[in-house]
Amino acid sequence: MKAILRSPLWLQILVAIALAGLTGYLIGPQSPFDLAGSVFAANTIWWLDYIGDLFLQALKMIVVPLIAAAVITAVANMGKEHAFGRLGLKVIGLYALTTLFSVCTGLFFVNVIQPGDVPESVANALQGQSMSPEELEATVGQSTEEDIWGIFKRMIPANVLAAGSDNRALLALIVFCILFGFFLGQATQNDGVRAVRAAFDGLYEIMLRITDFVMKFAPIGVFGLVGETAAQVELQQLWSLVAYFFTVVASLGFHLFVTLPVLLVVIGRVKPWRHFAAMFPALLTAFSTSSSSATLPLTLECLQERAKVSPRVSNFTCPLGATINMDGTALYECVVVVFLAQVWGLELTLAQQFLVVILALLTSVGVAGVPSASLVAIVVILAAVGLPAEGIGIIFVFDRILDMMRTAVNVFSDSVVAVLVARTEGETDVLAQTVPAKA
Repeated sequence: MKAILRSPLWLQILVAIALAGLTGYLIGPQSPFDLAGSVFAANTIWWLDYIGDLFLQALKMIVVPLIAAAVITAVANMGKEHAFGRLGLKVIGLYALTTLFSVCTGLFFVNVIQPGDVPESVANALQGQSMSPEELEATVGQSTEEDIWGIFKRMIPANVLAAGSDNRALLALIVFCILFGFFLGQATQNDGVRAVRAAFDGLYEIMLRITDFVMKFAPIGVFGLVGETAAQVELQQLWSLVAYFFTVVASLGFHLFVTLPVLLVVIGRVKPWRHFAAMFPALLTAFSTSSSSATLPLTLECLQERAKVSPRVSNFTCPLGATINMDGTALYECVVVVFLAQVWGLELTLAQQFLVVILALLTSVGVAGVPSASLVAIVVILAAVGLPAEGIGIIFVFDRILDMMRTAVNVFSDSVVAVLVARTEGETDVLAQTVPAKA
């Protein structure tokens, strides 16, 4: 037991998933002991649901302060680093471009493959929902039945405090935080302004620690969420999730091996394979740790020593990117939300999918570079389109491996932007020679 508790979080989650699957098998429809439908099975499912709900409540608890603190400190620090000068605008523009490409890629693949288009019996088993289809349809219609211009109108909060107390109004809150952070960085740095900046820096540090604390209970929460789902899904029905898994992998792969290399060729005028070779150690680290923040020192080393990007560019671009540039995360959020809508048999309109794209873009800015932090953003987006947050229990089956993949995409995207900025700034040595074979 001590060995398990001291093991990495990802391993604990894998153990929790395995135990949840075993529990679901023992009390579910395929129970070898004929426990399906028994009082014991019903009570066990109730407790699993209760445990999962506690974990979801904890995630919702940290949504507003975590994202607000992250966005404000990130944008304020841009002013300190002259980020809104030529270099800063270039970096922000490229980050926005790559993230937009990634989200659109995910949206394209999930709409073409339709991984959530499963038989009704499978969908009902996967859902485990507390709302009827009619109630869900009414909720989605009431929450997002408006044109695209109405979405832009909702970006301006009439009451910031009210926006901060409603996950559906997070879009407006993020816009306010961006404005607040920008003018905080531009304000005269007197004692009062410095105190405000220090306060938000401290709040962000505290929220990261609270997030770490909440994520320590992720194995228990995962056990509850996955266990409840597994207890109501026959084993053969899990194959319906394979299409979802490969949809995410195909989307991430297209962005990693097609979109970003094309940008390297078209804008950077460099050979993509050289950059892959230069960043390989960082990509392996990102894949194994699922943390872009933990990988940052190695990312900088690879860029400066192997790709020959100057410290002036890399030391500004990558720390900022580890905070606000989350291509893989934004893509994943988009695919998950549309997939869950498909499972519930809901066809999102153009305006609703546009809302998903905007929220995936903006919430990815506030997602901490730590494992599984995107769960926070997914809960927010689900609430914004009127889908129950309990739906994320479905995706935990493959979440760990997909988390590793999307983190690698996040880190590679940061490094690509650094190369593009360096090349457009006239640094001719960037990837000009063959990368040394030794890591």
